[in-house]
Amino acid sequence: MALSAGTRRTVACVLVGLGAALLVAALMIPTYTVSKVAKTPLDLEITTIAENQPGEESLVLDSKSLTSGDGAAVVNKDVPLVSQRFVTVEEPSDADEMTLQAGQTLRRTDVQGDTGLLTAAIDRVTISRTTGMPVEAEPNGSIAVTVDKQGSVMEPVQHTGIGYRFPIGTEKKTYPYFDINVRKSFDANFIEETEINSMKVYRFQMTAPVTSTWDVQQSPTNRLTLPAAKWGVDERNDAPVTMTRYYTNVRDLWVEPQTGTVIKGGESIHLFYARSGDKPEVTALKSHIVFDEATVESQIAIAKENTDKLSLFGRVLPIVFGVLGVLALLAGLFLGLRGGGTPAHATPRGSRPTPAPTAAPDDTGATRWDGDDTPTTQFPRGDYDAPTEQIDIDKRR
Repeated sequence: MALSAGTRRTVACVLVGLGAALLVAALMIPTYTVSKVAKTPLDLEITTIAENQPGEESLVLDSKSLTSGDGAAVVNKDVPLVSQRFVTVEEPSDADEMTLQAGQTLRRTDVQGDTGLLTAAIDRVTISRTTGMPVEAEPNGSIAVTVDKQGSVMEPVQHTGIGYRFPIGTEKKTYPYFDINVRKSFDANFIEETEINSMKVYRFQMTAPVTSTWDVQQSPTNRLTLPAAKWGVDERNDAPVTMTRYYTNVRDLWVEPQTGTVIKGGESIHLFYARSGDKPEVTALKSHIVFDEATVESQIAIAKENTDKLSLFGRVLPIVFGVLGVLALLAGLFLGLRGGGTPAHATPRGSRPTPAPTAAPDDTGATRWDGDDTPTTQFPRGDYDAPTEQIDIDKRR
C-alpha cells in the first residue's frame, strides 16, 4: 500500500535520525565504552598452583639437620614441591584503582603437616586497573613478615613494579617486575611471541640477581652461625662459621597481551647459604616450579572471557552499528527524495483506459442513443462543468 506524502516524510526523518545515531554510537563505543570495559575486573579471584618439573633438580635443606645431630646439614634430593597463590580484590578499590592481596605458600608434599611448609607470605598492593602498576601513594602496599597465633603482621612496603597483572594492551617491551622476596623491581624483558593451547601470548623473562636476604629482612633464618662441621665446609675445624642466605631467581611469564592476564608462570629459584654471594656453599632450596595444566586452562578461560568482552565493544558492536546506521541513513534519504509515487487511479502497465460512451450534447438536454444502444442522459448546459474530453459518436460511425 502506497504511503501518503506526509507519512513518507515522517518515516524518512525517523530513518535518517536513527542512522545518524547508530553511526555516532559506532564511533563512540571504541573510544569511550572500551576505555570503561578495558580494566581488570573488581571481582577478580584467582588461584594458581605450580609444581616442580619432573626430571629436573629439586633440592631442599632439611632444617632439622641444622640443629640436631653431629653430622653436616642434609640436603634432600628429588623433593616434590607445590606452590600455591590465592589472589583477591580488597578495599580500597574503585573505578580506577584496585587493591590486590595475595597469599602464597611453598610446600614439600612428601612431609605431612606444618613441617612441610617451606615459605609463606602475604602481599598486598594497590594498583591501576589499566596499567597494572602500583599507585604513587606511599606506602602503596605491605608484606606479612611474621605469622603467629595472633595472625599476620604486615609491614609497609613500597611496590615499584608489576606483580600480578600486566597492562591492558601489553606490548613487546621491557616492564619492571616486583619481586616480593627481595622487595625490588627487576626488568622483565620481552623474549618472544608464541602460543599456549592456541592462545597468542607474549613471553617475558625476569632475572633477580644474587641478593642477600639478610639485607632485605633481618630474620634469624637469613643469617646463621653454626659449627664449621655442621656447614660441612671444614670438618677439622669446629670454629663457628656465620653464613648468610642468598636468593636468586629466573622468572618466566607468558602473558595474554589484550588483557594482561598471566597465562603461565615459572620460576627457577635458588636459595643458598654462603659466606659470599658469588660462592654457594649449602643449598637451602633449588627447584624449577611451573604452573600446572589446570591452572593454565583456568587462566586461559579468564583471559578469553575478557578478550571476548573487549572484542564485543571494540569491534563487533561498532561494525554492526555502523552497517545498520548506513542502511538506515540510505533508506531514509531514498524515501525522502523519492518523487510523487504511484497515482491512486493509475491503470495497469500495458493497457489503455476505455472511455465510457457518452452522447453528444444537444441544445435541449434530451437523451440520445450512442453506438451500442446505451441510453445517456444529457443535462442542460450550465448545470455541470463540461467534461474534459468528449467523444462524438457521429464521427465514429
